Amino acid sequence: MNVLKRCIFGIGLLSLTAISTQCKNDKKMDEATVSSDKKATVTIEKSSYGTTAKGEKVDSYKLKNQNGMEVDIITFGGRITDLKVPNKEGVSENVVLGFNSLAQYEKENPFFGALIGRYGNRIAKGKFSLNGKEYQLAINNAPNALHGGPQGYFNVVWKADEVKSGETASLKLSYLSKDMEEGYPGNLKVFVTYTLTNDNQLEVLYEAETDKTTVVNLTQHSYFNLSGDFSKTILDHELTLNADKLVPVDADLIPTGKLDDVAGTPFDFRAPKLIGKDINAKNDQLEKGKGYDHCWVLNNPEKGKTIIAKVYHAPSGRVMEMTTDEPGIQFYSGNFLDGTLPMPNGGTFAHRTGLCLETEHYPDSPNQKNFPTTVLNPGEKYKTKTTFKFSVKK
Repeated sequence: MNVLKRCIFGIGLLSLTAISTQCKNDKKMDEATVSSDKKATVTIEKSSYGTTAKGEKVDSYKLKNQNGMEVDIITFGGRITDLKVPNKEGVSENVVLGFNSLAQYEKENPFFGALIGRYGNRIAKGKFSLNGKEYQLAINNAPNALHGGPQGYFNVVWKADEVKSGETASLKLSYLSKDMEEGYPGNLKVFVTYTLTNDNQLEVLYEAETDKTTVVNLTQHSYFNLSGDFSKTILDHELTLNADKLVPVDADLIPTGKLDDVAGTPFDFRAPKLIGKDINAKNDQLEKGKGYDHCWVLNNPEKGKTIIAKVYHAPSGRVMEMTTDEPGIQFYSGNFLDGTLPMPNGGTFAHRTGLCLETEHYPDSPNQKNFPTTVLNPGEKYKTKTTFKFSVKK
């Protein structure tokens, strides 16, 4: 009998030990799962966005982290159609202007959310010379060529590849811009990679290679309104630009070739200033641009690390900071938005309801020998990166 009791006791003890060990193992697995979930927090999802008038299929990709930030990108024009970031109350809202249909993006529009190439900004009279040969480009902003022409990169369907690494998610877009497309020489292989990180940062990496000497100036053309309410203007946004000089323009918005000091002018944003403060000041350059539509020469001692632009919207608390390795930034205050384009949820985009900050080389650089060159030769690699980092200030 005593032997039987000892056996029963021993079996019970072993069972308790086994249960305890299993509980510990289960706890470790749960902790490992939680730890893994904390790391693998950026996702990417693909969906169909529609078919172009030419019969090309267009996809949409949503990059999303666990901090309330989402970015939607379509393969038509590599456009950012939606970018949600939290406000100071933790509410995520879309802060970029756009449409809710592919058909609307196919119509003429002011480059909402688009990738721009082969040459961002204007080229005078759509002409430039390389190695003694003159090239005539398509004119789409008479008398100049603008943003690559009427069939620029904003109007083509890009090939897309997903890249996932747990704490980031990337969408790598590629496009072959053929020799003499829109008048530009050389077959240009273009790659643009959008990467969303865990700290609410959106990186845009541009890369290109050519088989013939050409000019390249790629950029991104999203219109931001950090209020999240597109019925409101961006005049109450506070802007800081790390730039001492401006690229002044003539009546056709082509650089004069000079670089002007911003000190003492409405173009001085070296200290934080409301966009609406001086936008209606009596100034020749403001009159020519109908507001701000100019390129600033960046002070950028640590390229890619120095914050070159900062936008702050006090009511929402949203902050957007930018870094780049480009020499310039085009600040456009939405002067030509005129109330004719539809907002996704009703109403129209009115005057100055969005702002653009396009990192780039200066306008008309192919015709301005004193400006940093935009020439790309065979065997060389074009590579540049711009980042947009979002946060809140309470």
